[in-house]
Amino acid sequence: MIPLPESFYARDTVEVARELLGKLLVHGHRQGRIVEVEAYLGSDDLAAHASRGVTPRTRVIFGPPGRAYVYLSYGIHECLNVVAERNGIPGCVLIRGLTPVAGLTGKLNGPGKLTKAMDIDRRFYGHPLWQPPLAIYNAPAPSEPIHVTPRIGISRCADWPLRFHL
Repeated sequence: MIPLPESFYARDTVEVARELLGKLLVHGHRQGRIVEVEAYLGSDDLAAHASRGVTPRTRVIFGPPGRAYVYLSYGIHECLNVVAERNGIPGCVLIRGLTPVAGLTGKLNGPGKLTKAMDIDRRFYGHPLWQPPLAIYNAPAPSEPIHVTPRIGISRCADWPLRFHL
C-alpha cells in the first residue's frame, strides 16, 4: 500500500473531502475504508473551528496540509480531521464513517465511534498522515455514487452541502 502524499492534501478542501472517500485509514493492524466525510472551510464557515482564528487548539489547521487535527468534542469524543489546503490557508475534513477492512468489527458511523475503534486520540494532533502508525493509503476510486448532503450535528452554516458519503 502507498500512503497519500502531502501534495494530495494541499488542494481545495472540498476536492480533498470527496477524494478521501474509498481511501484506507490505517492505525497499526486496524484498517477502515473511508465512507463518510464533512468539509470545513476557512474563516467564512462559522461551523469550522478555523472561523475563530488561530488558537492553541486550531493552530494545526493553519499549518502544512496532511496533518491530523484531533480534538475532543463535547468533552466526550475524540474527532479526527485531515488538514487540507496550502500552508497558511485553513481547511479540514472530518472523517465521519468507516467500513471495517481489518482489525475492526461493527458499524463505524460516527466520528467518536471510529476514533475509539481505531484507537485515535489527541496524541496524534499534528501527525503527518503519510507516516505510520496512523496513515491514509491510496485505494481504487469508489464505484458507488457519492451522495452530497448538508453537514449534520451543527447549528451554524448547517445548510451548506459539505457532507459526502458513499
